[in-house]
Amino acid sequence: MARFMMNTLAHSLSLIALASCAGANSVDSGSSASEMTATTAGEDTATPDWTISELATLAEPWAIEFAPGTDMLFITEQAGTMKFIDTASGLMGSVTGIPQVDYGGQGGLGDIVFLPSEASDTISDRTIYLSWAEAGEDDTRGAVVGRGMLSCDGAACAIEGLDVIWRQMPKVTGRGHYSHRFAISPDGEHLFVASGDRQKKQPAQDLSNTLGTIVRLDLDGTPAAGNPFASRDDVPDAIWSYGHRNVLGMAFDESGRLWEIEHGPAGGDELNLVEPGKNYGWPTRSYGDEYNGTPIQDHTPDDGFEKPATYWTPVIAPGDMIIYSGDMFDAWQGDALIANLKVKALVRVALDGDDAREVARYDFTNRLRSIDQGPDGALYIAEDGEEGRILKVSL
Repeated sequence: MARFMMNTLAHSLSLIALASCAGANSVDSGSSASEMTATTAGEDTATPDWTISELATLAEPWAIEFAPGTDMLFITEQAGTMKFIDTASGLMGSVTGIPQVDYGGQGGLGDIVFLPSEASDTISDRTIYLSWAEAGEDDTRGAVVGRGMLSCDGAACAIEGLDVIWRQMPKVTGRGHYSHRFAISPDGEHLFVASGDRQKKQPAQDLSNTLGTIVRLDLDGTPAAGNPFASRDDVPDAIWSYGHRNVLGMAFDESGRLWEIEHGPAGGDELNLVEPGKNYGWPTRSYGDEYNGTPIQDHTPDDGFEKPATYWTPVIAPGDMIIYSGDMFDAWQGDALIANLKVKALVRVALDGDDAREVARYDFTNRLRSIDQGPDGALYIAEDGEEGRILKVSL
């Protein structure tokens, strides 16, 4: 059962900006400075004078998202339930109409997104998109995307007419690397979906399937016109980019460019500027190694793959990412804010053209699964785990 609380945790949660180089880019042996620009963490070492408030404790929160135009924060729980919090009044309730999910490992109920074009001060009768893991035949699974209509009345909300509009193909065995994160294009016309490699590696280099890709869809789930491989009969029309491993955050910058954050293997977590038709190298190239210690060849200038804008060795294990655009933390406008699982920190990355560098790291008590920007510019963060707290970070 969710437990609603509004006690301030500014003293119990000590957040310290780390200036350590341990999380900065580590250029592996055989790389050269000309291949990519390594960054140095800790340019901004000042701990923000912020307040941390705990809004609720939920069971394995996975994604958080504000309904545009409102103070209503919606939260998916991985096992297949969904809650909401009215962050203005403190009202908390449940959402019905959730699909059956294949829960286990990294699978279950995933991301949420709403259409900015439907922003309104009323929560009812708006489109909602959900992702989740779906069971198939012969012990296989895959991520799917569903679209429905959300209506709310007091402490109860319901999703009606939820239909699957896209499926990750093929379904495979295992319960890892679904990715299934969303981003809506700035013009409000397209839905981008991250499709992980499902821990199968080589399909990310095989354009006959959608594993290890980012796909670009129209709002009804059909492949969008103008996708880079639409003229090829042997490639799914929806593919926008490929060679990805496990994308767990996507966001558009103020120039309308798409960025994504993804898990590397043992080393080599990546932040990439996503461009149509480009191949990002996995599993042929990586700044990490296999978990058993087997080396993976680093990127080289002439390898034909897109290089990350920045990367992390040791890993940070990103859970989610936004690009900040609010006024509350005005000095951070245009920066990527990454919620992380392994380092239990909020990592801030400055974006400058095609380049990126980590500039600060703020320590939290627990693993961080998801992040969103509130309508007032405050940050909302979901902790990972069976008792994951929903935190508000404000000045």
